[in-house]
Amino acid sequence: MNIRSLTRGDGAVIGAAVLLLIASFLPFFSVDIPNFGGGSSSHSENLWHSELFPTLPSVTLAAIVAAVAVVLARAPQFAGKHVIGLTLEQWTVALSVFVGWTALWATLFNNQDGVSKGAGAWLTLIFGLALAVVAVLSNRLPALKAPLLGAPAQPQPYGMGAPQPYGVTPPQAGYGYPGGAQSVDPAYGGAPAPQPPYGGAQVAATPTQAATPSADFSAFWFAVPVPRPLFAEDGSGAQIAELTPGTWYLAVDQRGQALVAQTQDGRRGVLQDSSGIQRG
Repeated sequence: MNIRSLTRGDGAVIGAAVLLLIASFLPFFSVDIPNFGGGSSSHSENLWHSELFPTLPSVTLAAIVAAVAVVLARAPQFAGKHVIGLTLEQWTVALSVFVGWTALWATLFNNQDGVSKGAGAWLTLIFGLALAVVAVLSNRLPALKAPLLGAPAQPQPYGMGAPQPYGVTPPQAGYGYPGGAQSVDPAYGGAPAPQPPYGGAQVAATPTQAATPSADFSAFWFAVPVPRPLFAEDGSGAQIAELTPGTWYLAVDQRGQALVAQTQDGRRGVLQDSSGIQRG
Protein backbone atom coordinates (compact mmCIF):
# COMPACT_ATOMS: atom_id res chain seq x y z
CA MET A 1 0.00 0.00 0.00
CA ASN A 2 1.21 3.50 -0.87
CA ILE A 3 1.35 5.56 2.34
CA ARG A 4 0.27 8.59 0.32
CA SER A 5 -3.15 6.98 -0.03
CA LEU A 6 -3.80 7.67 3.67
CA THR A 7 -5.76 10.79 4.52
CA ARG A 8 -5.44 13.07 7.53
CA GLY A 9 -8.54 11.44 8.97
CA ASP A 10 -6.89 8.04 8.62
CA GLY A 11 -3.79 9.36 10.38
CA ALA A 12 -5.91 10.76 13.21
CA VAL A 13 -7.66 7.40 13.68
CA ILE A 14 -4.33 5.57 13.75
CA GLY A 15 -2.82 8.13 16.11
CA ALA A 16 -5.76 7.94 18.54
CA ALA A 17 -5.53 4.14 18.58
CA VAL A 18 -1.81 4.28 19.39
CA LEU A 19 -2.43 6.79 22.19
CA LEU A 20 -5.16 4.54 23.60
CA LEU A 21 -2.69 1.68 23.65
CA ILE A 22 -0.18 3.83 25.56
CA ALA A 23 -2.88 4.99 28.01
CA SER A 24 -3.81 1.37 28.74
CA PHE A 25 -0.50 0.92 30.57
CA LEU A 26 -1.11 3.90 32.88
CA PRO A 27 -3.06 3.55 36.16
CA PHE A 28 -6.76 3.39 35.35
CA PHE A 29 -7.91 3.54 38.96
CA SER A 30 -6.38 3.70 42.41
CA VAL A 31 -7.74 2.75 45.81
CA ASP A 32 -6.51 3.45 49.34
CA ILE A 33 -6.10 0.28 51.43
CA PRO A 34 -5.99 0.71 55.26
CA ASN A 35 -2.96 -0.80 57.00
CA PHE A 36 -3.26 -2.76 60.24
CA GLY A 37 -0.74 -0.49 61.95
CA GLY A 38 -2.59 2.65 60.94
CA GLY A 39 -2.51 4.76 57.85
CA SER A 40 -3.17 3.47 54.36
CA SER A 41 -1.41 2.53 51.14
CA SER A 42 -2.48 3.26 47.59
CA HIS A 43 -3.03 0.46 45.11
CA SER A 44 -3.55 1.06 41.38
CA GLU A 45 -4.29 -1.07 38.33
CA ASN A 46 -4.15 -0.45 34.60
CA LEU A 47 -6.43 -1.79 31.88
CA TRP A 48 -4.40 -4.96 31.52
CA HIS A 49 -5.54 -6.18 34.95
CA SER A 50 -8.30 -8.79 35.01
CA GLU A 51 -10.41 -6.65 37.36
CA LEU A 52 -11.06 -4.22 34.51
CA PHE A 53 -12.19 -6.82 31.97
CA PRO A 54 -13.81 -6.30 29.46
CA THR A 55 -12.72 -2.65 29.15
CA LEU A 56 -9.39 -3.60 27.55
CA PRO A 57 -10.81 -5.52 24.54
CA SER A 58 -13.78 -3.15 24.25
CA VAL A 59 -11.64 0.01 24.10
CA THR A 60 -7.94 -0.53 23.47
CA LEU A 61 -8.00 -3.65 21.33
CA ALA A 62 -11.09 -2.52 19.41
CA ALA A 63 -9.29 0.76 18.62
CA ILE A 64 -6.29 -1.16 17.28
CA VAL A 65 -8.60 -3.23 15.06
CA ALA A 66 -10.21 -0.01 13.77
CA ALA A 67 -6.75 1.38 12.91
CA VAL A 68 -5.84 -1.81 11.05
CA ALA A 69 -9.14 -1.66 9.16
CA VAL A 70 -8.54 1.93 8.02
CA VAL A 71 -5.09 0.98 6.70
CA LEU A 72 -6.40 -2.08 4.84
CA ALA A 73 -9.27 -0.02 3.38
CA ARG A 74 -6.71 2.12 1.51
CA ALA A 75 -4.91 -0.88 0.00
CA PRO A 76 -6.01 -1.50 -3.63
CA GLN A 77 -6.48 -5.24 -3.07
CA PHE A 78 -8.97 -4.59 -0.24
CA ALA A 79 -10.76 -1.54 -1.70
CA GLY A 80 -14.51 -2.09 -1.74
CA LYS A 81 -14.25 -5.47 0.01
CA HIS A 82 -17.08 -6.39 2.39
CA VAL A 83 -16.72 -8.19 5.71
CA ILE A 84 -20.01 -9.47 7.12
CA GLY A 85 -21.90 -7.03 4.92
CA LEU A 86 -19.85 -3.92 5.75
CA THR A 87 -16.87 -2.33 4.00
CA LEU A 88 -13.66 -1.85 5.95
CA GLU A 89 -14.34 1.89 6.17
CA GLN A 90 -17.76 1.20 7.68
CA TRP A 91 -16.20 -1.20 10.16
CA THR A 92 -13.73 1.53 11.14
CA VAL A 93 -16.55 3.95 11.92
CA ALA A 94 -18.61 1.33 13.78
CA LEU A 95 -15.69 0.17 15.92
CA SER A 96 -14.58 3.74 16.65
CA VAL A 97 -18.05 4.78 17.84
CA PHE A 98 -18.18 1.65 20.00
CA VAL A 99 -14.77 2.54 21.48
CA GLY A 100 -15.90 6.09 22.26
CA TRP A 101 -19.09 4.95 23.99
CA THR A 102 -17.31 2.26 26.01
CA ALA A 103 -14.59 4.70 27.12
CA LEU A 104 -17.27 7.19 28.19
CA TRP A 105 -19.18 4.56 30.16
CA ALA A 106 -16.12 3.01 31.81
CA THR A 107 -14.78 6.38 32.93
CA LEU A 108 -17.80 8.47 33.91
CA PHE A 109 -20.57 6.01 34.76
CA ASN A 110 -18.66 3.20 36.45
CA ASN A 111 -17.98 4.73 39.86
CA GLN A 112 -17.30 2.88 43.10
CA ASP A 113 -16.82 4.22 46.62
CA GLY A 114 -13.20 4.66 47.60
CA VAL A 115 -11.97 4.26 44.01
CA SER A 116 -10.27 7.17 42.24
CA LYS A 117 -9.81 7.45 38.51
CA GLY A 118 -6.19 7.57 37.39
CA ALA A 119 -4.45 9.27 34.46
CA GLY A 120 -5.05 6.23 32.28
CA ALA A 121 -8.82 6.56 32.74
CA TRP A 122 -8.99 10.21 31.73
CA LEU A 123 -6.66 9.73 28.77
CA THR A 124 -8.72 6.74 27.65
CA LEU A 125 -11.84 8.91 27.76
CA ILE A 126 -10.22 11.74 25.75
CA PHE A 127 -8.64 9.55 23.08
CA GLY A 128 -11.67 7.26 22.85
CA LEU A 129 -14.03 10.16 22.16
CA ALA A 130 -11.51 11.69 19.75
CA LEU A 131 -11.31 8.40 17.85
CA ALA A 132 -15.10 8.24 17.51
CA VAL A 133 -15.46 11.84 16.33
CA VAL A 134 -12.60 11.69 13.82
CA ALA A 135 -13.76 8.37 12.34
CA VAL A 136 -17.27 9.73 11.75
CA LEU A 137 -16.06 12.99 10.19
CA SER A 138 -13.02 11.71 8.27
CA ASN A 139 -14.99 11.28 5.02
CA ARG A 140 -17.08 14.41 5.49
CA LEU A 141 -14.68 17.24 6.30
CA PRO A 142 -12.37 18.38 3.47
CA ALA A 143 -9.57 19.03 5.98
CA LEU A 144 -9.64 15.37 7.05
CA LYS A 145 -10.01 14.07 3.49
CA ALA A 146 -6.75 15.74 2.43
CA PRO A 147 -3.65 13.53 1.98
CA LEU A 148 -1.82 12.71 5.20
CA LEU A 149 1.61 13.61 3.81
CA GLY A 150 0.41 16.56 1.77
CA ALA A 151 1.05 17.06 -1.89
CA PRO A 152 4.34 15.59 -3.13
CA ALA A 153 6.99 17.70 -4.77
CA GLN A 154 5.65 18.92 -8.10
CA PRO A 155 6.54 16.28 -10.69
CA GLN A 156 8.48 17.45 -13.72
CA PRO A 157 6.92 16.40 -17.03
CA TYR A 158 10.21 16.79 -18.86
CA GLY A 159 13.91 17.34 -18.27
CA MET A 160 16.25 15.94 -15.65
CA GLY A 161 14.66 14.24 -12.68
CA ALA A 162 11.32 13.55 -14.33
CA PRO A 163 9.59 10.34 -13.16
CA GLN A 164 10.15 7.45 -15.57
CA PRO A 165 7.05 5.17 -15.49
CA TYR A 166 7.85 1.62 -16.50
CA GLY A 167 6.75 1.06 -20.06
CA VAL A 168 5.68 4.66 -20.70
CA THR A 169 7.86 7.48 -22.00
CA PRO A 170 7.19 10.83 -20.25
CA PRO A 171 6.63 13.91 -22.42
CA GLN A 172 9.75 15.49 -23.85
CA ALA A 173 10.65 18.48 -25.99
CA GLY A 174 8.36 19.43 -28.85
CA TYR A 175 4.65 20.03 -29.36
CA GLY A 176 4.25 22.55 -26.58
CA TYR A 177 7.35 21.53 -24.56
CA PRO A 178 10.62 23.47 -24.62
CA GLY A 179 13.23 22.18 -27.03
CA GLY A 180 13.19 20.45 -30.39
CA ALA A 181 10.74 18.06 -32.02
CA GLN A 182 10.11 14.50 -30.95
CA SER A 183 8.49 11.42 -32.43
CA VAL A 184 4.75 11.19 -31.89
CA ASP A 185 2.01 8.65 -32.35
CA PRO A 186 -0.87 9.95 -34.55
CA ALA A 187 -3.25 7.46 -32.91
CA TYR A 188 -2.97 9.43 -29.69
CA GLY A 189 -3.69 12.78 -31.29
CA GLY A 190 -0.03 13.81 -31.51
CA ALA A 191 0.86 12.81 -27.93
CA PRO A 192 4.11 10.97 -27.16
CA ALA A 193 3.74 7.27 -27.95
CA PRO A 194 4.28 4.76 -25.10
CA GLN A 195 7.53 2.89 -25.63
CA PRO A 196 8.24 -0.80 -24.86
CA PRO A 197 10.39 -1.27 -21.72
CA TYR A 198 14.08 -2.00 -22.28
CA GLY A 199 13.54 -2.88 -25.93
CA GLY A 200 11.12 -5.66 -25.06
CA ALA A 201 7.60 -6.37 -26.22
CA GLN A 202 5.10 -3.56 -26.45
CA VAL A 203 3.32 -3.24 -23.09
CA ALA A 204 1.30 -0.06 -23.51
CA ALA A 205 -1.99 -0.07 -25.35
CA THR A 206 -1.84 0.40 -29.11
CA PRO A 207 -4.51 1.33 -31.66
CA THR A 208 -5.08 -2.37 -32.36
CA GLN A 209 -5.64 -3.08 -28.67
CA ALA A 210 -8.01 -0.25 -27.82
CA ALA A 211 -10.57 1.94 -29.45
CA THR A 212 -9.34 5.00 -31.31
CA PRO A 213 -9.62 8.15 -29.14
CA SER A 214 -12.18 10.82 -30.00
CA ALA A 215 -11.23 12.90 -33.02
CA ASP A 216 -11.24 16.16 -31.03
CA PHE A 217 -9.28 14.76 -28.07
CA SER A 218 -5.53 15.18 -27.68
CA ALA A 219 -3.80 12.84 -25.27
CA PHE A 220 -1.92 14.47 -22.41
CA TRP A 221 0.05 13.57 -19.30
CA PHE A 222 -1.43 14.25 -15.89
CA ALA A 223 -0.92 13.64 -12.17
CA VAL A 224 -3.62 13.27 -9.51
CA PRO A 225 -3.67 15.42 -6.34
CA VAL A 226 -4.86 12.54 -4.12
CA PRO A 227 -5.17 8.77 -4.65
CA ARG A 228 -7.95 8.01 -7.13
CA PRO A 229 -9.38 4.63 -8.22
CA LEU A 230 -9.19 3.53 -11.85
CA PHE A 231 -12.17 1.47 -13.01
CA ALA A 232 -12.53 -1.05 -15.82
CA GLU A 233 -13.60 0.26 -19.23
CA ASP A 234 -16.37 -2.32 -19.59
CA GLY A 235 -18.59 -0.47 -17.11
CA SER A 236 -18.57 -3.32 -14.57
CA GLY A 237 -17.45 -0.95 -11.80
CA ALA A 238 -14.45 -3.14 -10.94
CA GLN A 239 -11.38 -1.25 -9.73
CA ILE A 240 -8.29 -2.26 -11.70
CA ALA A 241 -5.72 0.13 -10.22
CA GLU A 242 -5.19 3.12 -7.97
CA LEU A 243 -3.60 6.30 -9.33
CA THR A 244 -1.25 7.88 -6.80
CA PRO A 245 0.20 11.42 -6.52
CA GLY A 246 3.72 11.98 -7.79
CA THR A 247 3.33 9.71 -10.83
CA TRP A 248 2.52 10.72 -14.41
CA TYR A 249 -0.29 8.93 -16.25
CA LEU A 250 -1.40 9.21 -19.88
CA ALA A 251 -4.95 10.34 -20.67
CA VAL A 252 -5.85 8.70 -23.97
CA ASP A 253 -9.56 9.54 -24.27
CA GLN A 254 -12.39 11.37 -22.57
CA ARG A 255 -15.90 10.22 -21.73
CA GLY A 256 -17.91 13.17 -20.49
CA GLN A 257 -16.16 14.35 -17.33
CA ALA A 258 -14.28 11.06 -16.99
CA LEU A 259 -10.90 10.27 -18.53
CA VAL A 260 -9.61 7.03 -20.01
CA ALA A 261 -6.16 6.76 -18.42
CA GLN A 262 -3.21 4.48 -19.01
CA THR A 263 -1.02 3.30 -16.12
CA GLN A 264 2.73 2.71 -16.12
CA ASP A 265 2.32 -0.97 -16.97
CA GLY A 266 -0.04 -0.30 -19.89
CA ARG A 267 -3.36 -1.00 -18.19
CA ARG A 268 -6.25 1.22 -19.26
CA GLY A 269 -9.25 2.25 -17.24
CA VAL A 270 -11.71 5.02 -16.51
CA LEU A 271 -10.82 7.80 -14.06
CA GLN A 272 -14.26 8.97 -12.99
CA ASP A 273 -13.02 11.84 -10.80
CA SER A 274 -10.73 14.09 -12.84
CA SER A 275 -11.12 17.19 -10.67
CA GLY A 276 -7.95 18.97 -9.62
CA ILE A 277 -5.60 16.95 -11.84
CA GLN A 278 -2.29 18.52 -12.92
CA ARG A 279 -1.68 18.42 -16.66
CA GLY A 280 1.86 17.82 -17.88
